[in-house]
Amino acid sequence: MDTFRLYRHSIAMLIKSQLQYPSSFIMQTLAQLVMQGGEMLAVIMVVDRFGQLGHWSGGNLFFFFGLMSVSFYLTEVFGRGVTGDFPSMVRSGMLDSLLLRPRGILTQVLCNGTDPRRISCIAVGVLSMVMGCRMSEVSWSFLKVLALAESIFMSCLLILGLFLIEAIFCIHSVKSVELVNALTYGGRSACQYPIDIFPKALRILFSVVAPFAMTMHVPAAYILGSPLYGWPLWTVFVTPLSGALLFALMTLLFHRAIRYYRSTGS
Repeated sequence: MDTFRLYRHSIAMLIKSQLQYPSSFIMQTLAQLVMQGGEMLAVIMVVDRFGQLGHWSGGNLFFFFGLMSVSFYLTEVFGRGVTGDFPSMVRSGMLDSLLLRPRGILTQVLCNGTDPRRISCIAVGVLSMVMGCRMSEVSWSFLKVLALAESIFMSCLLILGLFLIEAIFCIHSVKSVELVNALTYGGRSACQYPIDIFPKALRILFSVVAPFAMTMHVPAAYILGSPLYGWPLWTVFVTPLSGALLFALMTLLFHRAIRYYRSTGS
């Protein structure tokens, strides 16, 4: 609880500091809105041109897009310390000072940054999910609400775990490794569409290596009333746990990698 209180306090201070320049914050937030709106426009164009992809209707596609947007940008709001700031911390030597403090290194890294501008991207994602639900005529139940909540939470852990891969590489190579972006940003772009429309190689990549299909697509397909693999109902609540497993594994590897960090002498 003490760690959570520290994180909450740090994030509140970071958000307050960014709001000291409201005009800049509003303009950057609007810029994010335009960028994410452009991505949603691409989905609208696909739906308008083809009507559906495979057996997935236009409403289904909006729901998948919205679920990915909400999960990914929630992670960027609260995990900015890992997603964007860590490489510069290694290069500048700021990581040295964190290692001297009586707190866990990952906790401090997470407390180091936030990106509230992404709330506009989350808003676009929520709008897309609402549109998808209405167009797909989703009949909500307690289990479907639970599946959606678990999917978003576990997907956030999965995405944070994937960003930790880049942090681990940064410790060894100083610079970030662009190949990791194929799993993070590449996964975001690809997996905002149902996984079964892609070739076998990509289905394996995003089901096993970066399991977006397990954390997002299986629950989403259940909510939309179109099961992805025909698995039993209980798997809808088990497969998203792969996100927590990957995050736990990457956390262990991150702490192991810290042992090999070489101070800048600052």
